[in-house]
Amino acid sequence: MRLVLQLVARLLLIVALCLGAATAWAIFDAHRSVDRATSASAQRVAKALEGLYWQELLLRSSRMREHLLPVPDWRTLDMMKLISPGICVQFQPATAFETPLCGQSQGIGKTPPRWFAAVVPSFLGSHAEVVRPVSPRAASAGTVVATPNTEAAISLAWEYILNVLGVALLMAAAIALLASLAIAHTLAPARSIVSALQRMARGQYRTQLPRFRSMELAMIGQAVGELGGRLEEATEQRAALTRRLIEIRDDERRALARELHDEFGQNLSAILAFASTIEAADTRDKTIAQDARMISQATHRIMGSLRDTLKRLRHPLPEELGLEASLVNLVDSWRSQSAAQPVIQLDLKGDLTDVRGTAATTAYRVAQECLTNALRHSAAREIVLRIERRSGAEDELLIRVEDDGGGDAARVAQSAGFGLTGIRERVTAAGGSLSIAPATRGLSVAATIPLAA
Repeated sequence: MRLVLQLVARLLLIVALCLGAATAWAIFDAHRSVDRATSASAQRVAKALEGLYWQELLLRSSRMREHLLPVPDWRTLDMMKLISPGICVQFQPATAFETPLCGQSQGIGKTPPRWFAAVVPSFLGSHAEVVRPVSPRAASAGTVVATPNTEAAISLAWEYILNVLGVALLMAAAIALLASLAIAHTLAPARSIVSALQRMARGQYRTQLPRFRSMELAMIGQAVGELGGRLEEATEQRAALTRRLIEIRDDERRALARELHDEFGQNLSAILAFASTIEAADTRDKTIAQDARMISQATHRIMGSLRDTLKRLRHPLPEELGLEASLVNLVDSWRSQSAAQPVIQLDLKGDLTDVRGTAATTAYRVAQECLTNALRHSAAREIVLRIERRSGAEDELLIRVEDDGGGDAARVAQSAGFGLTGIRERVTAAGGSLSIAPATRGLSVAATIPLAA
């Protein structure tokens, strides 16, 4: 999962938790607001009745104080305005058949769902009535009792919660959107870092990254740049060491070829001469002559194998004949060995006349090793050797050997044989790449060698 999506998902989870907390707070505050409205209504009505009480006490001093209130005109429209919606107020002691004076309770708020009307009272409890004395200095003046209407209180609480949640949802959506855009903008440079790492994986170690404003991303960019520099230095050192090892190995091959030619060649020639002398001698024992001919035949076979070995060990032909002529000579030598060999096709494309030095030697060795493996380790009936010179901006040499002898490309690619290991080292030292993939009916080995290097 992408990091941006993970951060946005976590942000949405946090927003959802905040909405849940806001909902719980809104429910609790709505419940308290009804209690506050009840207390405020009782206080306002008590204050108004206190004024009426002292007015009646001054105007009608002959009356008993306990009968001053309620006066007939206290249940007025102005008094109802002092009572909050959904609240009922009653004077105590009440006269006979007196009903409470209630604020507006019909059509206020929104009808809550049944679960809300059942859950809220069970968790937060019911609303208590509020009792206020008309006059703290005259206990006989009576009291005011304010009682909230349960249904109206729940309807008002539901409307209050909807209003709060509406604003909270809009704010949450705006925060989530803006924060998601900010997160995406902040993490946008990560694509540049990933692209740089991918280029480094392809061998482009010197990768320039833009300057990042964030200190953490700037540190990552600096670390990636330093890593690329160190990888390039290590690759150059490894390539130089590999080239040196290849030079040493070529020198050893040439020395070994000289030793084989001088020592084995002379001894085999001597053996062949002795066998010919024994065979030509006049002897009555035919068995000795037959043994001498067998020695001569075995010596000829050994000398043929020795010549093939010397061809592989001696200095490569590209430095003497050029790449194109040496490849033609290589294919002709394989064709001339036996008529039962598979059909070898040589396909040359591009101008190969100026391909010299390490690139030519590497290409020749790759073609030589791949042909040898295809001829010795597969039942191929046709082998195609393609050499292509790609000019222009690429300026590289492509060597591809395909056969129809079957084989497992994955197993061959993981092989640790000396032949494949050698050509891998040569191609890597030349700055190229080697790949082994399945062909139509066999295997395809492809090597790319940059000529600019």
